[in-house]
Amino acid sequence: MRIDIVTIFPEFFSVLDVSLLGKARQNGLIDLAVHDLRDYTYDRHRTVDDTPYGGGAGMVMRPEPWGDALDSILYASEAQHAAPPVIIFPSPAGELFSQSMARELAVERQLVFGCGRYEGIDQRVVDYASTRATVRLVSLGDYVLNGGEVATMAMIEAIGRLIPGVVGNPESLVEESHSDGLLEYPSYTKPAEWRGFEVPPVLLSGNHGAIAAWRHEQQLERTRRVRPDLLAE
Repeated sequence: MRIDIVTIFPEFFSVLDVSLLGKARQNGLIDLAVHDLRDYTYDRHRTVDDTPYGGGAGMVMRPEPWGDALDSILYASEAQHAAPPVIIFPSPAGELFSQSMARELAVERQLVFGCGRYEGIDQRVVDYASTRATVRLVSLGDYVLNGGEVATMAMIEAIGRLIPGVVGNPESLVEESHSDGLLEYPSYTKPAEWRGFEVPPVLLSGNHGAIAAWRHEQQLERTRRVRPDLLAE
């Protein structure tokens, strides 16, 4: 998968060089490029924002550098005669990100993340991008962050680990939270007793049927207690 990120803080994404995603990049499973939005400005102050039309607090990111940055990425994709990428703008006004969306995006050839700042990006950037590619506004939840970088990192982590070969044991993806609509069951390892807390006896029984039943019941109980909305769905 090819991933492009447009941001005014390219150094933020150095963390993608470590852990599983770093190994995936080294192994050629993920081709990632980070683009500094300020490289697409043409004044000595490298200005990317201005006051909003209609008044109001804060600043809005200007369309010109965004248009040039996206053009550069899209032209490179078109030169390879590839299908248009999916462009994702993290936004509290977007659709809610979920595990099912992560699975959906994990099969795309190319994703482009546009990290907004301040009061957001001029709406015309989104409208223009929609004429050349599939555009999705995506929210991590019902709260507001300082910019799109943290949300982009979270989405890349969730999506990237679903790409075949990124996670060493693919079976671990099947049993984790949200894979079947429920939260994951609690996990235990050695020793069997620690500081007065013991591993549930069923896990030491060797009875795989009983273990599977216990784990499913734990999923239901945890989901019922923590996220009852998931059971309703």
